Amino acid sequence: MFAIFKPSDLLTFTFLALFSVLAVISAPSNRSWIQLIVEYAALAAMILMTAAYRTNVAPAKRGFHVSILATVVAVLVIFNSLGSLIAVIHPATCDARLIAIDQAIFGVHPTVWLERFNSPLLTSMLQLTYASYYFIPVSLGVVLIFRGRYREFEKILFGILLCFYLSYVGYLLFPAIGPRFTLSHLQTMELQVSPFIRTIQEALDALEKNKTDAFPSGHTAISLVSLYYAWKEREKILFMVLSPLVAGLIISTVYLRYHYVIDVIAGMVLVVLTLAIAPGLHRLLSAITGHPQDEKT
Repeated sequence: MFAIFKPSDLLTFTFLALFSVLAVISAPSNRSWIQLIVEYAALAAMILMTAAYRTNVAPAKRGFHVSILATVVAVLVIFNSLGSLIAVIHPATCDARLIAIDQAIFGVHPTVWLERFNSPLLTSMLQLTYASYYFIPVSLGVVLIFRGRYREFEKILFGILLCFYLSYVGYLLFPAIGPRFTLSHLQTMELQVSPFIRTIQEALDALEKNKTDAFPSGHTAISLVSLYYAWKEREKILFMVLSPLVAGLIISTVYLRYHYVIDVIAGMVLVVLTLAIAPGLHRLLSAITGHPQDEKT
């Protein structure tokens, strides 16, 4: 019955089911709950159809690429769907607590303190680095596919997906909009940016429909998980390229006022949690699909 599926497919089904249950529970006060159910059902159908296509189509690579595209679409749509769900589950955000934690650790508001380094060049560099988040996991996948390492790709895709979905659970449990909104009244100067960089910022804002996604820092978690897998799979050149990029990205999350420092710390904790859970969960789901041999390398 499950033979057409990969562990990553079952992982997506699991979280789609979880979010669907939450949508039904939120129905009494959530006007969008039917829309959410329809979206999640459509995503599940898409994963099912692409899994069947992947199994039967020739050449096999065509089906493989289609299923990867479907997975990426699912990740993006689920993320953007969470806004209305979070608003019902948590009418208030957790920003005040996160601000208090940062201040207790550092004695200052880190985003305000970083104003002293504000410059057009630094802001431009860090904004471009921040935007590279979308390409970091993709670059790892492209390298593995190019090398024909499909089995390793599947395991890494599974780990990255798990990290994404766990971060979404974090947004549901601890919604926060971040310091660029909550601490703007304390900032004494705007970030100095060129029109080009302003366009990038506006594009990123338009792409992210869910605004309560500060805790944990998904940018930190996904980038570090991708960097870890590049190291684990001995992709040395990619690892050397990504290392400074990921370091700059982590700095940019606070400098650009997207995240509190505690968000970044939580993102690092999420990395540890993901890497601890992923191998065992992948083995379990591989057994369910009837392909335990996929665990062999």
